[in-house]
Amino acid sequence: MRTSLLIGLTLLLPVGAFAQCPAVLQHELPALRSKQTLDLCQAYSGKALVVVNTASHCGFTGQFEGLEALYQRYKDRGLAVLGVPSDDFFQESDDAAETAKVCFVNYGVTFDMAATQPVRGDDATPLFRELARQAGRAPLWNFYKYVVDRQGRVVASFSSKVRPDDPELIAAVEKALAE
Repeated sequence: MRTSLLIGLTLLLPVGAFAQCPAVLQHELPALRSKQTLDLCQAYSGKALVVVNTASHCGFTGQFEGLEALYQRYKDRGLAVLGVPSDDFFQESDDAAETAKVCFVNYGVTFDMAATQPVRGDDATPLFRELARQAGRAPLWNFYKYVVDRQGRVVASFSSKVRPDDPELIAAVEKALAE
């Protein structure tokens, strides 16, 4: 009886429901300063995505402004931005409230921010392991950016020195939105 019920319930699901979520999005991350969890499949399936590892006490922290501008410019076309604070380079606060203040108050970030996560090495969160696998490179420093298309493929990655308004990054975002 149970097997018949399970088979019957499975038939009610849309064909390919499980296959529609690309590998890069088959993860969850705790949200910054929230009890909520970011279900990456639910939040970003079908969207182009810029994923960036951030740090509150870095020379590149001012890039939050450019990332917010990028998000505002393209969000209505299906772009999402996900910031993932990391202390892998020893420039993130141990205090989530301080990290949140830098992001949300100091820089006015409205895109999703995860809680602090490891982004490189064996301890890297599964999202960053998959991004590094696809791109062929883990973050080399804070504010390393991955551009992911609507099918969950990394189409480009950019070093910390590449600002969010750089023409090459903009071109990669537009390519990701078009695919």
